[in-house]
Amino acid sequence: MTTAVLTPTEPLKASDRCDRCGAAAYVRVVLGGGELLFCAHHGKKYSESLAKVAVEIHDFTDKLIETETKTTTATATAEDER
Repeated sequence: MTTAVLTPTEPLKASDRCDRCGAAAYVRVVLGGGELLFCAHHGKKYSESLAKVAVEIHDFTDKLIETETKTTTATATAEDER
């Protein structure tokens, strides 16, 4: 009998890139022998297939939405000040 030990996963860094296209990674897929990183687009595109083989999937795409909202708000505020 094999027991899997799950360890906390550190957040993705700006330097982490999608293994498919090279965009910023927002999804980490832990496999039995390593991990794969995906951008939000490819993480979603391959999610069903990855769920079948992954030990863990860490989806940080909610951080992408927060970043877009902050950027949009900052841009609108800067334009209002002109």
